Amino acid sequence: QVPLVESGGGLVQAGGSLRLSCTASGRTFSSTRMGWFRQAPGKEREFVSSINRSGGYTYYADSVKGRFTISRDNAKNVVYLQMNSLKPEDTAVYYCAAQLFGQPGTMYVDDFGSWGQGTQVTVSS
Repeated sequence: QVPLVESGGGLVQAGGSLRLSCTASGRTFSSTRMGWFRQAPGKEREFVSSINRSGGYTYYADSVKGRFTISRDNAKNVVYLQMNSLKPEDTAVYYCAAQLFGQPGTMYVDDFGSWGQGTQVTVSS
């Protein structure tokens, strides 16, 4: 597993932007696909985005396509989620995780692990 810590969440008005960061420890970060998930109270954890090892391939949930951008900097052991045009529906705790199983682009929660503690994103209308 790769220990992960999320940061960058906060309160933002609808239409605003935030950039989330996920810092990783361990020597296998650059060899690990990474993903972002989110979870609102009372709801299932939901896939948001994922990225392959080199950053050349990215995947997005339909709900965030065109608004969110995932990227990574392997030299710094960081994966980012740039969130633009935020909507109240984006309000959730955002988690990053390492993909441990499955095919590239998998959206299954169970294919990921090493979950961070999450960072709260609140979008006001």
